[in-house]
Amino acid sequence: MKKPSKDLMFPLFFPFFLTLLLFPAPILSWKKDEFRNCNQTPFCKRSRSRNPGSCNLVSTDVLISEDGDLVAKLIPKSKRLDFYDENDNNIENGTNIVKPLVLTVSVYQNGIFRLKIDEDKNLGLPKKRFEVPDVVVDEFERTKLYLSRKREEKIGDDLVESSIFYLADGYEGVIRHDPFEVFVREKGSKERVLSLNSNGLFDFEQLKGGKEEGEDWEERFRSHVDSRPYGPQSISFDVTFYGADFVYGIPEHATSLALKPTRGPGIEHSEPYRLFNLDVFEYLHESPFGLYGSIPFMISHGKGRGTSGFFWLNAAEMQIDVLGSGWDAGADKIMMVDQKRIDTLWMAEAGVVDTFFFVGPKPKDVVRQYTSVTGTPAMPQLFATAYHQCRWNYRDEEDVYHVDSKFDEHDIPYDVLWLDIEHTDGKKYFTWDKVLFPNPEEMQNKLASKGRRMVTIVDPHIKRDDSYHIHKEASQNGYYVKDASGKDFDGWCWPGSSSYIDMLSPEIRSWWGDKFSYDSYQGSTPSLYIWNDMNEPSVFNGPEVTMPRDALHYGGVEHRELHNAYGYYFHMATSEGLVKRGNGKDRPFVLSRAFFPGSQRYGAIWTGDNSANWDQLRVSIPMVLTLGLSGISFSGADVGGFFGNPEPELLVRWYQVGAYYPFFRGHAHHDTKRREPWLLGERNTELMSDAIHTRYTLLPYFYTLFREANTSGVPVVRPLWMEFPSDENTFGIDEAFMVGNGLLVQGIYTERATDVSVYLPGEQLWYDLRSGMHYNGGQTHKFEASEENIPSFQRAGTIIPRKDRYRRSSMQMEHDPYTLVIALNSSQAAEGEVYIDDGKSFEFKKGAYIHRRFTFANGKLTSSDIAHSDGKTKYISHCTLERVILLGLSSAYKTALIEPISKKAIIELGPLRLHGGRGPFVPTIRKPGVHMADDWSIQIS
Repeated sequence: MKKPSKDLMFPLFFPFFLTLLLFPAPILSWKKDEFRNCNQTPFCKRSRSRNPGSCNLVSTDVLISEDGDLVAKLIPKSKRLDFYDENDNNIENGTNIVKPLVLTVSVYQNGIFRLKIDEDKNLGLPKKRFEVPDVVVDEFERTKLYLSRKREEKIGDDLVESSIFYLADGYEGVIRHDPFEVFVREKGSKERVLSLNSNGLFDFEQLKGGKEEGEDWEERFRSHVDSRPYGPQSISFDVTFYGADFVYGIPEHATSLALKPTRGPGIEHSEPYRLFNLDVFEYLHESPFGLYGSIPFMISHGKGRGTSGFFWLNAAEMQIDVLGSGWDAGADKIMMVDQKRIDTLWMAEAGVVDTFFFVGPKPKDVVRQYTSVTGTPAMPQLFATAYHQCRWNYRDEEDVYHVDSKFDEHDIPYDVLWLDIEHTDGKKYFTWDKVLFPNPEEMQNKLASKGRRMVTIVDPHIKRDDSYHIHKEASQNGYYVKDASGKDFDGWCWPGSSSYIDMLSPEIRSWWGDKFSYDSYQGSTPSLYIWNDMNEPSVFNGPEVTMPRDALHYGGVEHRELHNAYGYYFHMATSEGLVKRGNGKDRPFVLSRAFFPGSQRYGAIWTGDNSANWDQLRVSIPMVLTLGLSGISFSGADVGGFFGNPEPELLVRWYQVGAYYPFFRGHAHHDTKRREPWLLGERNTELMSDAIHTRYTLLPYFYTLFREANTSGVPVVRPLWMEFPSDENTFGIDEAFMVGNGLLVQGIYTERATDVSVYLPGEQLWYDLRSGMHYNGGQTHKFEASEENIPSFQRAGTIIPRKDRYRRSSMQMEHDPYTLVIALNSSQAAEGEVYIDDGKSFEFKKGAYIHRRFTFANGKLTSSDIAHSDGKTKYISHCTLERVILLGLSSAYKTALIEPISKKAIIELGPLRLHGGRGPFVPTIRKPGVHMADDWSIQIS
């Protein structure tokens, strides 16, 4: 949600609003001027100006610590290794005095190694550099391998031997001493996989305790001054991905899935990809500019080598260059490596080097490796995977009841109705406007009686009002972020003068979590869930609309050091508060706008304040796919666009695509025309209703995929190349996507399109979800752009579970029967799964769930249990199997024998969709009479 209201911001920004009224066109240039570019960001400008080979550091001999880590020191090359004295803490390097850096390598199971480089904490530093806490999960730390040996090897023409250490079967790590470099290679071929500093761009600016005469550390941008009390403290280095055709990742940017080069021959005036959480409304597509969240994780893929990944755990502002071919032409090379490669340059304002190398070699391997470090996505409640209806703002209780009744009147299901800031008493969170919402509990209970929930917004800025209990407690207890002078930081946001909760402190997060109790959050009920917005954090009168970098957090940490993680800690505290509210029984639902590595453990995110245009619809797909690659499976874009008034065709197309987002929510700004699905004419209502019904039909499949993400990290929606890693035609596709391994969806992103081309990968058949017709893989097909749907296909060899009854909400579907859609491959075989639990509690962690595998081979469909090795089912479901649809089945098969009940059934022609009107009709077994939780088989003949 964006754009300050005029009554709030008029005193501060009257000239800006006058400009908007008189000259509306320049708004884009205003947005550009509001934020810094690389040349206006000193650390970025310095790092980009460095030449290959400029790193003058070398590594001392590597020792094995008692913890099984490899430890060395980095010192200037001018200090000969042979004469380095471990007690020589101050080393002259030209005119500067520098201290040795400490390098530590740790190795973990599954082909992961961690490289840390920091200043020596034993050498009297002016302060400890910030290391991001509470992101790496405890389970990962327990997979550490204790190294007991290493070996030495001469590499190329090096004068000094390098240290070689075990990483995984088939892989080894190398610490190259002079020139300094760290890389991973395959054991047999010695082909490289990943490297750091192979181009010699490593630089580490050390903290300073005080200014020397004539030094000016302050930085200025517009009217803001950053005091920088410890001087420049940036870090930069190059990372190389070998055998890569493309690199992906580092969300959040509104750009293509495959990251474009930002430096190199023919690339002029290009900015690096910026990772700095910012409140950016009406953001532009095809831009490297940073948005609301930051995940410094990059994944490479190539047909030859496969997939690898790199992650830098750092919460400071980061800028990343993807270096185009020939970027280093004419520069001296440290070592020529005759391998296909993509070079990248990583630059951060502060923090430490805390990096992770992932060897893959398959796409899903890398995602599993990354989420083993930062955690797999939380398992959502079932209702959260259904359709959400939101607007800034539903005016009052009467408006809420009207919207709710209209969904019923038009037979459109939905699960959640959302309330924005206007529901509060004067923008004070955890309160209700007593005139507009006098009976909040009754309102929530009425929705809950239909199986529906409500979400209210809670932001991190707290109104500075002494009568407001949240402010009073936070102020008295010292729970606010401080400004550089040590006073409570005071910035402007929706309530006006505001202070911001310091979420770095575990104690303060716990206090915040307590505010969600029913006693504290009066008017809340168990069916109320939470939306965290503006948590970048957004500060309307701050530099770049955010908090000053020299603001202070718990433990004396500067805001510059943790900026990108602020929203993460706020999301964490809110999510844990909802768990606490329910005494640990029910899963929370919290939507956050800002995010960081690990956010997937706490809820969903959305792509922020987009606009109602075709380009924004198109770019939503690579944005959601990139988030999934980076661990955040539960994401989506505002359907219809937050700003502006979409034409009916655009809105319909957005619903048709949005029905396949993991997070499916319609949302709009308060200045837009109302656009609930029944307001744009009868035909458009039918089309949007059909799109929403498609999502509800597929909820069993989506819920099963969310469970897969919860256990493995593999995302719900995926790039085509994740499922078809050897098909080079898929590497650059980001307008089509896979939902799980079974469905391929192609959006329509142009107005009045008459046809659409779809590349169907692989060598198997694909079945159209609407017609049942099959098409060959490995080809591009042209289809009519029907207004009724977007192209979507089921992959041959898969089995998709559905529920086809029309209900008001997902809760009312709980006991409905299932349909299995079997898409047979050329061998007349297929397989699939379904996951079922109570849809709300944490009992699934104790084994209270049903997980069935379906296989079809040799004319027999078999259901087998893959949930419980002891054979005991701890969750009971009485749901039955209503239909089995067999796409691609030969007409020679006429009957089916169902065991163990010895029931015979006729294979007849039935509708592909239960409410599909006049067909098509496909081979169907109706009412087999078996339960989804049981073992059974169906033999056709």
